[in-house]
Amino acid sequence: MSKRDYYEVLEVSKGASKEEIKKAYRKKAIKYHPDKNQGDKAAEEKFKEAAEAYEVLSNEEKRQRYDQYGHAGVGGAAGGGFGGGMSMDDIFSHFGDIFGGGFGGFGGFGGSSRGGRRVNKGSNLRVKVKLNLSEIANGAEKKIKVKKYVECKPCGGSGAQDGSSYSNCSTCHGTGQVTRISNTILGQMQTSSTCPTCGGEGKIITNKCNHCAGEGITRDEEIISLNIPAGVEEGMQLSVSGKGNAARRGGINGDLLVLIEEEKHPELVRDGNNLIYSLNVSIPEAILGKTAEIPTVDGAVKVKIEPGTQPGKILRLRGKGLPEVNSYGKGDLLVHIQVFIPKDINKDERKAIEKLQGAENFEPKKGSAESFFSRMRNMFE
Repeated sequence: MSKRDYYEVLEVSKGASKEEIKKAYRKKAIKYHPDKNQGDKAAEEKFKEAAEAYEVLSNEEKRQRYDQYGHAGVGGAAGGGFGGGMSMDDIFSHFGDIFGGGFGGFGGFGGSSRGGRRVNKGSNLRVKVKLNLSEIANGAEKKIKVKKYVECKPCGGSGAQDGSSYSNCSTCHGTGQVTRISNTILGQMQTSSTCPTCGGEGKIITNKCNHCAGEGITRDEEIISLNIPAGVEEGMQLSVSGKGNAARRGGINGDLLVLIEEEKHPELVRDGNNLIYSLNVSIPEAILGKTAEIPTVDGAVKVKIEPGTQPGKILRLRGKGLPEVNSYGKGDLLVHIQVFIPKDINKDERKAIEKLQGAENFEPKKGSAESFFSRMRNMFE
């Protein structure tokens, strides 16, 4: 199922400011919040959809990639392996930016029903993946081995030796925050901040896991499958949600950022979605014509070189280029004709050419500038 346009989800224009996007998301989040629509699966999906749209459009770098490449540029290509949506933990972890710490009314906003505890977030990882033109043209599935932090298996990521040996923090009483009241000239002011004792987690481990020293994560390797959509290009970055480093003590995993590198083809040169091939023909072949074999990303094809073909002529093989990302469009293969002129010739060859010298059909014709440009236009088919 294809994703809806993020601007359409938030009901904003493509030129909307950050503040307009933030305001639109706040409106959607309140309307479809699970506590307000208990048991309504459709509302929950719209809640997640709005959060995913905001997560991309509120980030300048992600928004730029989305505007250029669509969902594929931020890991949301339908049918691909990237993205995969956001979990409820992902969504609630971002609410502080929208509603602030003191927003109430619904469970989960600002941490009211979640106890205000901080949710740990694992760091993102960046890897490079090389693709040849065939893989770019058709899409590719790649398996890569990544060294990363993973959940500690002995303690299940809790950091506790027996999985349950922790207690509520005595400083914040399990809330993850401490509240201070100070007297000012304007009266009493109440401020909340992360608990310095437990770091905002609301609990203290009494018996740390021997394997991970209470961190809940260990260093290991993981083999990750990447479904890369067709049409990507050099320098494009895709993301795999939740495949970055694991978070300390059961938080939210980071993302895996995949940077595309394009391997050079031995014969074809990429120009956007078009491919260019230089075909060398001899003077007799240019004069008499020939059938030539042209390489493409899907195998060779045969084309006819017409008699009298001029140097610099370009043959256009439509649809033999590369596809556009997240689209049905396809580029062309442009065959550039180059006539080979030998520098060294033997006596017999010289005599044969001298016989042609001065012949009527071998004398260049004079023409106006208009006819010159007309011939230039006719080189493109």
